[in-house]
Amino acid sequence: MEDTEDWRPRTGTTQSRSFKILAQITGTEHAQPEEADAAKKTNEEGEEPELSSHESAVVKTMIKVPAATQGLHPQTGLITPSFGMKGNGSASVPKGPVPVRPAPQPHPKDEDSLVQMAEHIPAGTRTPMCAHCNMVIRGPFLVAMGKSWHKEEFNCVHCRTSLADIGFVEEQGSVYCEHCYEEFFAPTCSRCQTKILGEVINALKQTWHVHCFLCASCQQPIRNNTFHLEDGEPYCERDFYSLFGTGCHGCEFPIEAGDKFLEALGYTWHDTCFVCAVCCTTLEGQTFFSKKDKPLCKKHAHTLKI
Repeated sequence: MEDTEDWRPRTGTTQSRSFKILAQITGTEHAQPEEADAAKKTNEEGEEPELSSHESAVVKTMIKVPAATQGLHPQTGLITPSFGMKGNGSASVPKGPVPVRPAPQPHPKDEDSLVQMAEHIPAGTRTPMCAHCNMVIRGPFLVAMGKSWHKEEFNCVHCRTSLADIGFVEEQGSVYCEHCYEEFFAPTCSRCQTKILGEVINALKQTWHVHCFLCASCQQPIRNNTFHLEDGEPYCERDFYSLFGTGCHGCEFPIEAGDKFLEALGYTWHDTCFVCAVCCTTLEGQTFFSKKDKPLCKKHAHTLKI
């Protein structure tokens, strides 16, 4: 009768000796603890995330920063350098230190050079009129700027050097040798301090060779594209927003000058991007809720799966 006591009901989690022997024989002695752990884990995963309530977020407008004044730290600006046109300033919050600008590289030969060469035409082909003396040309002649010239009369208007075999530049209907054009007309590049005889970039109230006005980060020519200033250095749009821009947490695009934005849940949002994560209803100017850093409207505040 002693063994029959093993089959009496036991309290708590204790097991009878015979049940333990049976579990050892069948290999299920650890099955119940494992099942209990699995059930516990399932319950933990099924727990509803903590719901938080928030006051309405205030909408602001990204302001334009005024131009830097003498003696003050340079501000950030938005510039369009194409032929001297300027854009508007834009505010930004630097996300990291400004990288050291790489050493300047020598620029290639001027693109779209203004320097031309006269074409030599042999005698006997035709008898044109000279653009200088208005006389008929009998013999070899030059063709330049769409006109014909006696070889001895195609000269620099200033120094009278013959331009028959050297480059020349046309300016206001007159022809100049390269030396005189550089002295009287050609702008000086702000970076390399040499004369510009090709395409000119006008930016920051200065003139530049195309390959001298570069992004401080990627060192690629900015040309006539929009750029931004940071500590006096120009940056192309892509590198500027990557290094210093404030991005919207909703669409991940930059928040630019003039854009309306708000700050909520520790992030910055376009006003049109701050919407309920379930129904996309705008949450601007109203109380909202959040789970897992995702904004929710009152209707979907108790949604289980986000």
